[in-house]
Amino acid sequence: MSAPISNVRPKPDQVLVDIVDYVAKYKIKSALAYDTARNCLIDTLGCGLEALEYPACTKLLGPVVPGTVVPHGAKIPGTQHQLDPIQAAFNIGTMIRWLDFNDTWLAAEWGHPSDNLGGILAAADWLSRNAIAAGKKPLVMKDVLTAMIKAHEIQGCIALENSFNKVGLDHVVLVKVASTAVVAEMMGLTKDEILNAVSLAWVDGQSLRTYRHSPNTGSRKSWAAGDATSRAVRLALIAKSGEMGYPSVLSAKTWGFYDVLFKGQPFKFQRPYGSYVMENVLFKISFPAEFHSQTAVEAAMTLHAQLGKAGKTVDDIKKLSIRTHEACIRIIDKKGPLDNPADRDHCIQYMVAVPLIFGRLRAADYEDSVASDRRIDTLRDKIECVEDKAFTKDYHDPEKRSIANALTIEFKDGKKLKEVVVEYPIGHKRRRKDGIPLLEAKFRVNLARRFPPKQQDAILDVSLDQKALEAMPVHEYVDLYVI
Repeated sequence: MSAPISNVRPKPDQVLVDIVDYVAKYKIKSALAYDTARNCLIDTLGCGLEALEYPACTKLLGPVVPGTVVPHGAKIPGTQHQLDPIQAAFNIGTMIRWLDFNDTWLAAEWGHPSDNLGGILAAADWLSRNAIAAGKKPLVMKDVLTAMIKAHEIQGCIALENSFNKVGLDHVVLVKVASTAVVAEMMGLTKDEILNAVSLAWVDGQSLRTYRHSPNTGSRKSWAAGDATSRAVRLALIAKSGEMGYPSVLSAKTWGFYDVLFKGQPFKFQRPYGSYVMENVLFKISFPAEFHSQTAVEAAMTLHAQLGKAGKTVDDIKKLSIRTHEACIRIIDKKGPLDNPADRDHCIQYMVAVPLIFGRLRAADYEDSVASDRRIDTLRDKIECVEDKAFTKDYHDPEKRSIANALTIEFKDGKKLKEVVVEYPIGHKRRRKDGIPLLEAKFRVNLARRFPPKQQDAILDVSLDQKALEAMPVHEYVDLYVI
């Protein structure tokens, strides 16, 4: 006979304990992290405001039951919605991610750590409005920035050495885990309750990457993070009610996350939690494009100008070679028909063809009205990707974290343009000096999409002032974005 399975409740998995200790006890002391978090905040909210121009996004927003208004609920920037914190997190998270224009983290797993802002801002705003109603002190925006830094760190540090995409899982699992941890702490849960909440996030069924890949690429990838961060708020509230957790949710034999979903392998970690991820996060500043293509798009813009100087057009191109890194090939090297905007913004051939033809790449360029231009598909068929092992190595090097692409054009007459190599995109930490003024300009453009000049100025005055922003009550800052 087999030995009976022990029913002694195990100690919590160390991975859970480390997350809880970090959110509950670790003090962020990095001025760089807070400054970057402020830039991340305004860029992320700006991305959400731009998304409000797209009906495919706005049709998903608002309350679950039309007409519902929640007293002291969280407000949705750029709209008149005031919702419960769970639905508010979905709304804000969906706006943020819709156009694939918010920040990025690339490692063994990739993702967009600012997706967590959906849950963080919704919960902080809701908590602050209820505190004021009860005669208590509200949270201030420094609390939001702290939660952002910690959510970035949890998501990013787990992603450094652990590939969820290679087992078919979507990276939004890390949004759910990170958001659950920081939102639970923000709500005042005890350490044991935070641990319960985080365990509930891991024990959930996790999203498949089906909606990101051929032949099923679709718009769920634009609201998947909103779904994850809203689920995090829900789980934090469940744990706050006293609901139990599952201490060996990761390591339990047969039934745990590792055995069921991670091929039996425990997570690996490169570094302890601190503020590394926020300090090194990648901003999408110039182009709403999947991040592995950002440097390729920069190179394509350079080549577009060179075509004109050489007296050539895209019709003269025989072949275009992209020397790139392995992750780019695995995710966005795509042939064949592209069925929708979500399909197109995950195809490097499309994202290179458009700037070569038009000298631009905007969110609107993924819509059918632009994609119907036959020159795009004709040029796509001439573009080939080849892995450069050195690019792949530098992509994983923690001291470099490059996202290199190199483009070479060969013409029908046998001539070539000199290869254009871009190792670090404008949103990389190594290019912050050049990038931040452009990030602020992007924010100004996005504010102008939604608000009159006086309201734009009020938002800018506090958003560009670190001390003023950190001291401002959360609900007052959110109120600046109400139309």
